[in-house]
Amino acid sequence: MGDMTNSDFYSKNQRNESSHGGEFGCTMEELRSLMELRGTEAVVKIKETYGDTEAICRRLKTSPVEGLPGTAPDLEKRKQIFGQNFIPPKKPKTFLQLVWEALQDVTLIILEIAAIISLGLSFYHPPGESNEGCATAQGGAEDEGEAEAGWIEGAAILLSVICVVLVTAFNDWSKEKQFRGLQSRIEQEQKFTVVRAGQVVQIPVAEIVVGDIAQIKYGDLLPADGLFIQGNDLKIDESSLTGESDQVRKSVDKDPMLLSGTHVMEGSGRMVVTAVGVNSQTGIIFTLLGAGGEEEEKKDKKGKMQDGSADSSQSKAKQQDGAAAMEMQPLKSAEGGDADDKKKANMHKKEKSVLQGKLTKLAVQIGKAGLVMSAITVIILVLYFTVDTFVVNKKPWLTECTPVYVQYFVKFFIIGVTVLVVAVPEGLPLAVTISLAYSVKKMMKDNNLVRHLDACETMGNATAICSDKTGTLTTNRMTVVQAYVGDVHYKEIPDPSSINAKTMELLVNAIAINSAYTTKILPPEKEGALPRQVGNKTECGLLGFVLDLKQDYEPVRSQMPEEKLYKVYTFNSVRKSMSTVIKMPDESFRMYSKGASEIVLKKCCKILSGAGEPRVFRPRDRDEMVKKVIEPMACDGLRTICVAYRDFPSSPEPDWDNENDILSELTCICVVGIEDPVRPEVPEAIRKCQRAGITVRMVTGDNINTARAIAIKCGIIHPGEDFLCLEGKEFNRRIRNEKGEIEQERIDKIWPKLRVLARSSPTDKHTLVKGIIDSTHTEQRQVVAVTGDGTNDGPALKKADVGFAMGIAGTDVAKEASDIILTDDNFSSIVKAVMWGRNVYDSISKFLQFQLTVNVVAVIVAFTGACITQDSPLKAVQMLWVNLIMDTFASLALATEPPTETLLLRKPYGRNKPLISRTMMKNILGHAVYQLTLIFTLLFVGEKMFQIDSGRNAPLHSPPSEHYTIIFNTFVMMQLFNEINARKIHGERNVFDGIFRNPIFCTIVLGTFAIQIVIVQFGGKPFSCSPLQLDQWMWCIFIGLGELVWGQVIATIPTSRLKFLKEAGRLTQKEEIPEEELNEDVEEIDHAERELRRGQILWFRGLNRIQTQIEVVNTFKSGASFQGALRRQSSVTSQSQDVASLSSPSRVSLSNALSSPTSLPPAAAGHPRREGVP
Repeated sequence: MGDMTNSDFYSKNQRNESSHGGEFGCTMEELRSLMELRGTEAVVKIKETYGDTEAICRRLKTSPVEGLPGTAPDLEKRKQIFGQNFIPPKKPKTFLQLVWEALQDVTLIILEIAAIISLGLSFYHPPGESNEGCATAQGGAEDEGEAEAGWIEGAAILLSVICVVLVTAFNDWSKEKQFRGLQSRIEQEQKFTVVRAGQVVQIPVAEIVVGDIAQIKYGDLLPADGLFIQGNDLKIDESSLTGESDQVRKSVDKDPMLLSGTHVMEGSGRMVVTAVGVNSQTGIIFTLLGAGGEEEEKKDKKGKMQDGSADSSQSKAKQQDGAAAMEMQPLKSAEGGDADDKKKANMHKKEKSVLQGKLTKLAVQIGKAGLVMSAITVIILVLYFTVDTFVVNKKPWLTECTPVYVQYFVKFFIIGVTVLVVAVPEGLPLAVTISLAYSVKKMMKDNNLVRHLDACETMGNATAICSDKTGTLTTNRMTVVQAYVGDVHYKEIPDPSSINAKTMELLVNAIAINSAYTTKILPPEKEGALPRQVGNKTECGLLGFVLDLKQDYEPVRSQMPEEKLYKVYTFNSVRKSMSTVIKMPDESFRMYSKGASEIVLKKCCKILSGAGEPRVFRPRDRDEMVKKVIEPMACDGLRTICVAYRDFPSSPEPDWDNENDILSELTCICVVGIEDPVRPEVPEAIRKCQRAGITVRMVTGDNINTARAIAIKCGIIHPGEDFLCLEGKEFNRRIRNEKGEIEQERIDKIWPKLRVLARSSPTDKHTLVKGIIDSTHTEQRQVVAVTGDGTNDGPALKKADVGFAMGIAGTDVAKEASDIILTDDNFSSIVKAVMWGRNVYDSISKFLQFQLTVNVVAVIVAFTGACITQDSPLKAVQMLWVNLIMDTFASLALATEPPTETLLLRKPYGRNKPLISRTMMKNILGHAVYQLTLIFTLLFVGEKMFQIDSGRNAPLHSPPSEHYTIIFNTFVMMQLFNEINARKIHGERNVFDGIFRNPIFCTIVLGTFAIQIVIVQFGGKPFSCSPLQLDQWMWCIFIGLGELVWGQVIATIPTSRLKFLKEAGRLTQKEEIPEEELNEDVEEIDHAERELRRGQILWFRGLNRIQTQIEVVNTFKSGASFQGALRRQSSVTSQSQDVASLSSPSRVSLSNALSSPTSLPPAAAGHPRREGVP
């Protein structure tokens, strides 16, 4: 399908273009082939064919300075001839395809087959039917009318199968629709800056047309192909297209090619757009992918059919999640084409989220148990029937009786399948999907745009958050509040008259010229609001300072337009400063510089005095200034920026590429303190995090004193606590060994106490995140969330378990690497994400607790009933109804519970906490005991209690009995009331707490109740029900209500006493990494990832071995010398991170241990690992 749409798109464009080719000086084809060239070839080609880039602009009827006129007809014409900047997505699966997929479920297939056989047999009336000798094994002859109704059961089973399929398909379909919606939202939010009619405007990416002049700057993701016209220091990361990780320097005369999907890593400039949408480089790759993806899918399907339906409920869940993850990748994926291809291949290998891992494991365990039970049921029934008929009653096998016997066997088979259907929790994938989809939808309202579904649930387990300071914890409205100018430290904005005129002129020029011209301060939108800051916020603060000094920066800029700037050293994380060189009227050069004060002051050798004259500035003056000016500013939580300049002679012209010489001997103009106030809601949010067991750490590029002051204001650190605040340099010194390699053990010494990391580079952030994740210092693996907004935060965002990107301040690169986008850039939204994440986890647990109770009871009832009375008290169709309310409706009801603040009062669960805790296990078994007792009582003495006919041992097609109907009804009532019990999983008393906050829950419980009344009173033959009297109904409801009372009884039993209860669905450390990940293809994960993965695996292995060794050590406390040896051995193993030494000696020591002559206590011999040690 994908290839279809794209090729249509092409042919249409080609047709149009042939007719309009003459309107512009070059055709789409020419431009497209031009964009396929690289570097020097491209320059040559442009020279030969067009002359220069200016000429191309003329041919495309656009002006490099003014841009397009931006009139509607012109834009329309361009879209027609050159195409739109839009890559058509693959068509979504149709509803019928989804239905077909839902039908692939094994249990459903078995049921369909059983139903069809049963239908076929009911229409076949063999001659032997009249022969009384055939079916007397079951007693009582049957009415003629009943034989006619034999088909009803088969039909009813088919009907309920259809119901289940439709519900599943509809869920998938709505989920797909939601993602498409989300997708388009993400796309509409992507805006890009272009020049139209001389005005700089931001337009949606899809609106860009060929001929547009786009302004590009640090951090942009290029939305279309183009040619570089003018700019400075532009470096591009083209790894998404070429795979080369080196940054490519772009210049008009050497390499002017800018390709869509690549990232601007440094600098700024302008480009003329030459190819958009399907004709851009990324578009071409996507088109190929569309075609490739289809074939892949066909292959996949074939493969799937062959490798059988071993576990389709899971593969279904995986497909859904795979689809989800795929859909969530925005179309303009930064990974570009190649990566995307690999992504598809890698989708099913992506490390499962914690929850999925646990669920998959649980589902497999339950499925196996169900299969065994159902097989035993069928075997027992068949054996009992054959023995009873042919051995005890010594009946011969009559040929004319065969169909009757077959009918019995089919009935037994259906009972067996029924047991299986009830045992397998198909509702699990459904509950997860509903719960996640619901949360994602609601999280949008809380300013969290979730890009990857499982991030939502991982966030609930987060144990650490590494947050940026600027814009996340603070408002990102920079204002200058203190200044040091002309030997005076002003604690507020100085009066303009108090500053020397010469100094003032230099200051205004230095700030206005040496900042991105895209940065401006615009008048406020509403009366009384603050002026709007556009562009880089720090520069906005400085420009604001100029305005506060009653000066204006606009005239300076118009006098020295961007094109006239001689050389620009843009800001990057290495330089930590920005400098601009201009040519003075007398042909000499002047360079203005600004940057972090401690860095720029080191390069100053003069400073402007009060009279505006430069005087010598010695190192000891500098130290005094740091003490008297900079530290006090920083301790008030201000960011200090130094503004300086330097003059160069016109000849000889300096060597501009020798940065170290150029950026020295500066003259300091002033030092300003910029305040970025803490957001008012942040301290409260951080307090909530700390209460919820989440450590908040601040990672910032700012000065350490500033960072510490802000951290205290936010409540990240409290005076008097034992914590560390480090600078990046110091952090690196502490974590590296003599050779300069990072050592995990050294990181482990630091991170537990580290709260603030200042003056940190992006690599420090990545190192810290990786160090915390790989740490084995705590018993639970840490789950780390990271916030980031800059291009350089990409690696850390990718490495973290959950990456939050800033929706407003964030660059495209950061958004692309993230899992969740904070649409309001606010830290308190992260707390909301934690709440939703924990809520998802709890919802699934609630659902499981309910589901498993039903499963256990239904399976045992069907099994024992079948073995004792040869007929399951709960019929197949009834079971399917129970299955429907348990699975589909309950998952809806319990998965949509809204989160409460109480979720933030407990600690995170962690990776190896089982899904089903002891408390839940207690609840499940406790309620199962209650339900089974009552059902068996009703089954065996019910007819006496209600004075009705017994329903046991009824013949094959006998009418439904009141007796069995009461059992069915009671069973459903108990489930309904138990659903209310299931709302609480931590053993709380009040199960009705907040029940009216969830209208879906109330609707579903009442709705199920209503349908149950209809089924019992009017269900008749298909549901094997006969109508009940009012008093019988009252009894059923009364027994159901008993569930609530019994729930209180169970809650009274202390869980700590019940040590024998095992937990289920727990991920041990070994299983966390599926085997297939070890032998993955080399290209699929980049090298670093693979190394990390390998490191993790080896760590886990080593750890497991060390743990086993420690066990053995404990066992051998008697043999002292031996113990010493073992201790030494284990310490060697734990210290060494070297792979080889990890894998061999630990084995040796263990085998020695086990074969050593010391007598082994029996417990140790049998159990080298105790329960609880993974």
